[in-house]
Amino acid sequence: MAPVNLRGSLLAILVVTQLFLPLHTLPVQAETVTEKSGQAQSAEQAQPAADGDEGFASYYAKRYKGRRTTSGARYNPGKMTAAHSSLPFGTKVKVICLNSGREVVVTVNDRCKPRKKPFIDLSRAAARKLGFLGKGTTRVKIIAMNEDDAG
Repeated sequence: MAPVNLRGSLLAILVVTQLFLPLHTLPVQAETVTEKSGQAQSAEQAQPAADGDEGFASYYAKRYKGRRTTSGARYNPGKMTAAHSSLPFGTKVKVICLNSGREVVVTVNDRCKPRKKPFIDLSRAAARKLGFLGKGTTRVKIIAMNEDDAG
């Protein structure tokens, strides 16, 4: 029986993987979303409607106190802050609890992983004001506020 040429086999595998690597790592292009006004914008730039998006909210665990958020600020559970997957940092967001009718205004200073349904992760102070601290999650309406509304 002839000895197997491992060096040749490894070289062949390396060449084949290098050929297919550029095809596998091509960047994914964002779809364009056409609004009613006819203007096209990328999916990343699409903002929630003026009446807001219905989704879910949760709140930060105690262990995140003092840790740095994605924006660089330290998380303070007593401040009215939130994490959102796509809204720009510094955006004021009105969050209305659909179960209790209470509402708060928070500032986005962190990111959370993208989800299929609208989602926001609130500070413990915001969750307490909405009345779901200790309950985990709740249904909310998320409304990104304009600079005119926030002032």
